[in-house]
Amino acid sequence: MPIITRRHALVGLALVAATRPLRAAEQLSIEAGEGRVALSRYASARSGKRPAVLLLHGSRGFDLRLTAYERHANALAAAGIDAYFVRYYTSADTQAIAAMHAREVREAYETEHFDAWAGRVSAALSAVLAGADSSGHAGLLGFSLGGYVAAATAARDARVAALAVLYGGMPRKFAAGVKHLPPLLELHGEADRNVSLAQGEELVKLGKSVGAPAEIVTYPGKGHGFDFADNDPATADAIGRVVNFFAARLKLA
Repeated sequence: MPIITRRHALVGLALVAATRPLRAAEQLSIEAGEGRVALSRYASARSGKRPAVLLLHGSRGFDLRLTAYERHANALAAAGIDAYFVRYYTSADTQAIAAMHAREVREAYETEHFDAWAGRVSAALSAVLAGADSSGHAGLLGFSLGGYVAAATAARDARVAALAVLYGGMPRKFAAGVKHLPPLLELHGEADRNVSLAQGEELVKLGKSVGAPAEIVTYPGKGHGFDFADNDPATADAIGRVVNFFAARLKLA
């Protein structure tokens, strides 16, 4: 299980530095059955048709730590990959989750809605792949709850060419029925108290069991959302690994 390396940290730092100041995102919206899905597109300046990565937020959405999510999006764009924030919650989801204080209640709600959220992500994927700039190759990058949604989507939608999960796993309700996963990268803090390291390890084990190339990278002493910390070598390392993974798997020329 590799830990922080100078190569990945330098790549991450270079990509983050190359995107300052942050570029304004293009706001889009698509129809997805249970209401519209809002997308924010961080387009690469690279000419021609490009691969894309769809980013899926944690339980509190993008706006609480927008700059941290944008570091990932802008690093991908700097590497020649279009990045899309996918706001997969419906308005009802946003209101319901904001009112929940007990973890058990929130987790039960999430379990009931994984199917619907995965369907909304697939609808967003259809729109992205149909875009004029699309190379036809796309991946998913999920954070925490978004990692579970990304894993569930990738297990059901063969168009997902690569899956990166940060401190997430596979929803237990789907695990037994998984027959396919794309190439997979899991990044997880060893001191995570929100999503245990074991859940990340189980996802990687599941990926390998269905024939997917799968790797887990752990970060000693790091907790949940470790990559949101400013000026931390682990943040740069995580970004470098994510970008290198998608650049290799999405046929970026």
